[in-house]
Amino acid sequence: MAVLEKDLSLLSIVNSYKETPLIVAVKTLKSGDVSMADTLLQEYTKPGLRDVILNSDVNGDTALHHAIRHGHENLALKLIRARHELSQKVNKYDESPMYIAVMRGFDEVFQQLWTISHSSHKGAFGDNALHAAVRNANIGIITTIMESRPELARERNKSGHTPIQYAVNRNQSAVISVILERDQSLGYLVNSNQEDNPLLFSAASRGNVDVAREILMHCPDVPSCNKAGSTILHQAVIEGHVKFIEFILANHQLAKLINIRDSEHYTALHHAVKNCNPAIVRALLAHKEIDVRVYDRQGRPAFWQLTEAMDSAKSLNWNEVFMLMSKADPQATAFYLRQVARKKITVKSMQEIKSLTTTYTNNTSLVAILIATITFAAAFTLPGGYSNDKGTEGLPIMRKKPAFKAFLISDTLPMCSSLAVAFLCILARWEDLKFLLYYRCLTKNLMWFALMTTTVAFATGLYTVVAP
Repeated sequence: MAVLEKDLSLLSIVNSYKETPLIVAVKTLKSGDVSMADTLLQEYTKPGLRDVILNSDVNGDTALHHAIRHGHENLALKLIRARHELSQKVNKYDESPMYIAVMRGFDEVFQQLWTISHSSHKGAFGDNALHAAVRNANIGIITTIMESRPELARERNKSGHTPIQYAVNRNQSAVISVILERDQSLGYLVNSNQEDNPLLFSAASRGNVDVAREILMHCPDVPSCNKAGSTILHQAVIEGHVKFIEFILANHQLAKLINIRDSEHYTALHHAVKNCNPAIVRALLAHKEIDVRVYDRQGRPAFWQLTEAMDSAKSLNWNEVFMLMSKADPQATAFYLRQVARKKITVKSMQEIKSLTTTYTNNTSLVAILIATITFAAAFTLPGGYSNDKGTEGLPIMRKKPAFKAFLISDTLPMCSSLAVAFLCILARWEDLKFLLYYRCLTKNLMWFALMTTTVAFATGLYTVVAP
């Protein structure tokens, strides 16, 4: 510092990166050690050097940019007080000090910058300070911005996203509540860069039920379809969000989307069948207003989407969807089996179906026989054993306990189920197409039932002998 006493002009000299001594000092400071920068800042406040504080490097970053980015909050506050004009400086990445402060979560620095009337709020990629606050879910800063500069809520970044769009994408229902409480019209904004997708469309894409519920609470008539004709139900089905689909179908206002067609004239059911998602197909078919015979652009009902998913014909999901649609539209099922399935599956997938069925049958029959053996043995090795008392010889000791009766029932059911599975495994070797389409789904359900009831039998049997 003795050098500066002789020649203060050194403070205005820049290096090859256009950095002043102050910028270099700020960048090289260790966390918490700002003594050198403080000393330099005092020198820069002297006449003839005050404007040098505003200098920026080759990237357009000022000392304030670097102080905030490197986490020197106290130094940043001193720089702001020294020259308010620093709040208006934007680097070549369109980042203002305010934007960086919000991104870093420095509330005090933000508040100091906010009090300056012409401070810049610009951010990278077309974002602004409100975008940054939403990213961090900083309710305090969001509230301040919405009350003082509400116009920021309508600014779009280069992707066409407004701040509330960020909140929807990040499943931030609390943030959405704060924003819509101050301006409900923001709930009706659409993304012009993405087929005019409304906010609910983005929520459906990500399965954010809480967000959708919050939006509908403030904006009950919010748009539910985009420019291309796709609805939020279409989108939720395509993305496979079962909970969101159930939310739509349970909402009286949104349930009307059940039979609406998109640009390909597909209903939500068409997409669900094409994707071979039995959980979604089941949810859609359970709705009382579903029309399973709505035609697409080629004049085909939803059932015929199974032909598009022929590569999945060997999967359990395909078989389960087939069974669900068979019950919903038996007439189409009969025609499908006669005209399409036999031809296409026999040619394209029959060998794969046979191969997978053989492996599945071997494994399933092994487990079924094991369960049958266990439950059969348990039926004769009763909990507590048999009585040797006169008059009750050979009778189960625990026969009067309710838990014992529950054991008998829960032991008999898995034995019968597993024996049925074993019998079906024998029939599967016939390789009849129609039988195979139902076989795997039926045996899977029976096996799950057998496993669950075996567990119950074990629990009730154990309870019978240990309970007081």
